Amino acid sequence: MKLKNRLNNIQFTTMSYLITFSVVILLILWSFQIIFLKTYYEKYQINKLDKVVTKLREKTHTKSEIEAIAYENDLCIQYVLDNENILFNGLNNNCVLKTKSIGLSKIIDNFILSNKQKEIIKLTNPRNNTKSILYNIKLNNSYVFLNTSLEDVNSTTSALRGQLIYITLIVIIVAIIASIFLSKVLNKNILHITKQAKKLAKGYNDLELNKSGITELDELIDALEYANKEIKKTDELRRDLLANLSHDLKTPLTMIKAYAEMNRDLDIEEVKRKENLNIIIDETDRLNILVNDILNLSKLEANYDKLEKSEFDLVELVNEIIKKYNIVKELEDYKFVINMPKEAKVFGDYNKISQVIYNLVNNAINYTGEDKVVKIEVIEKKKTYLVKIIDTGKGIKKEDLNIIWDKYYKNEKNHKRNKIGTGIGLSIVKNILEKHNFKYGVESEIDKGTTFYFEIDKNS
Repeated sequence: MKLKNRLNNIQFTTMSYLITFSVVILLILWSFQIIFLKTYYEKYQINKLDKVVTKLREKTHTKSEIEAIAYENDLCIQYVLDNENILFNGLNNNCVLKTKSIGLSKIIDNFILSNKQKEIIKLTNPRNNTKSILYNIKLNNSYVFLNTSLEDVNSTTSALRGQLIYITLIVIIVAIIASIFLSKVLNKNILHITKQAKKLAKGYNDLELNKSGITELDELIDALEYANKEIKKTDELRRDLLANLSHDLKTPLTMIKAYAEMNRDLDIEEVKRKENLNIIIDETDRLNILVNDILNLSKLEANYDKLEKSEFDLVELVNEIIKKYNIVKELEDYKFVINMPKEAKVFGDYNKISQVIYNLVNNAINYTGEDKVVKIEVIEKKKTYLVKIIDTGKGIKKEDLNIIWDKYYKNEKNHKRNKIGTGIGLSIVKNILEKHNFKYGVESEIDKGTTFYFEIDKNS
């Protein structure tokens, strides 16, 4: 296991990549310098002869000009015109044309008799046993034979081979040293980031993160810092939620116990007993709402609750929900201002959308202003209906608008017991609307109120 970890670490991996890269480059270098050197040199010489032939065809040259061309290009040229042979740069030691061997004479005669325009032949100089190229062309009424040596590149190849062996060893050593250096630089920073990430996983928020100057590692540090910031925020919100839920659970339980004990221990009249029992029932209902909300949110987040979509009238649904708040209107003087069309046929999960509207209305009731006004609007659009729930409360700060949907968020740190609901309704709203792929959002102005809205698809 330890061996496997060592083979997978940065130092070994970096070394492997650098050595592999170096070997590939060296193989390419070896191929071109050793294997293809002769072929390349031969093509180079033929191309040089092609250029000379092109130059000779351009115009009629004097003998001195032809001599200069032959000398400049390190070749010898023989002109055959009316049985007259003229050799240029014949002093060239590698010139085959001045040997006047029987084999060479036969090649020249055969070309003249063949009436060919061009011929390239590779042959061996009998004097020094070196290879050369004989380039034969017909030029107007004359025949021109150009000869250049193919110098023996074997000695050059041997020298290069020896040189490349040393270069290979040096490159591999440099690659190993570079990989060790690079891996140490990277490893140091990565191990430090890993150590800080483990601290974060154990619940420590005081991270020591310094930028390394390496873009990818700096991006990783930024991501870790962002995660640390979000975890801190989530922990703080979670503590608030636990405190709030504890308060919401403890208060009704205390009241239930107190009134139950009063009915049990005291000899009270029937009317008072019924009042006590009604309080116990109300507080039990409040606990039931709290537990149901928590269960609903858990189901939504775990994808246990599947949508059951159908057609229904949104206006009818809103009216049914508002009826449930009659007691709130009568006892606490809340006012509901409703602006809706006569009918709004939509397509979605009836029960889930009912939860959304119910929770948004609860939220508006809990946070509306002293006028106790809650506005509900249903506006028809091209493919959807826009639903707005508006309160006249203190509003929400801009920096909090993106986190109000979080299940740990609470609008007020100093939590007071909600008149209706649990305080986690917005998380339920968010989950339901996202499962429907419906647009939703919030707009708010400090001391002017807040508008929650969402769009629901028309029944197509």
